[in-house]
Amino acid sequence: MKRWRIHPAADHAIAAAIVGDVLAGIGTPHLAGSCLSAMQRVMPVTFCTVFAVDVTGRIEAVSAASSYGTTAERTAERYVAQRFDLLDANMAWLATRKLPRRAQLWCGHQHADEVADPAYRAACYGDVGIRERASVLLLTPAGQRVAVSFYRSLAQAEFGAADFAAIACHATLLAEATVAHGRSMVAAREAVAPVFTSRLLTLSLREREVIGHLMAGRTAKEAARELGVALTTVRTHQYRAFRRLGIRSHKELLLQATAPQ
Repeated sequence: MKRWRIHPAADHAIAAAIVGDVLAGIGTPHLAGSCLSAMQRVMPVTFCTVFAVDVTGRIEAVSAASSYGTTAERTAERYVAQRFDLLDANMAWLATRKLPRRAQLWCGHQHADEVADPAYRAACYGDVGIRERASVLLLTPAGQRVAVSFYRSLAQAEFGAADFAAIACHATLLAEATVAHGRSMVAAREAVAPVFTSRLLTLSLREREVIGHLMAGRTAKEAARELGVALTTVRTHQYRAFRRLGIRSHKELLLQATAPQ
């Protein structure tokens, strides 16, 4: 795992199409897709993930996209549900840094075989055929930690100097877009938090039990084991509860759970 500071050149011009791609994703569920499209204009990458937490570790933003299917989105849901951010070398390293007077940017590079935890390595690298990632890392004076990462598959060549230079040139744009996106998502969650809380009260006792386990970061299988019921039973209560709560995925539930009430 390697990291180095980025000092963006003030006079570096970024193509208008790339700026437009990135800005189009702010405040939408598709920020990672916008960043992926933007960077694919300058280098080959397969996945993109965008992750931001505040100074307390509360998740502010999470987005994922891939060049094929919904693989990245499903991987991101596992990342959030199992709190792999606590094991993620990028996020853990940023958490140990002293808060800067001014926002600081780094570039990070990590190969799959450098991920120590086997469950995290399997879920985010091995199971989806990822070789490595290159990341833009941001730490703000307020303690916000941001990682915008681009991934290459086993079928692609490794990242090289030209790729890292391209990432560095676009680092400020990517980081600032993520910060703006995080602010918009927090504002949106705060606006709906009272509605979400009131909807929780409409759930049945068993539905609240299932949702409680899921909000604690457990999988449906783990919730079934804790409750002593079949997985199919948990799934039934889960999807009924999701309909009543107005959400569609475990990721949305976790984002609501970490929103200020």
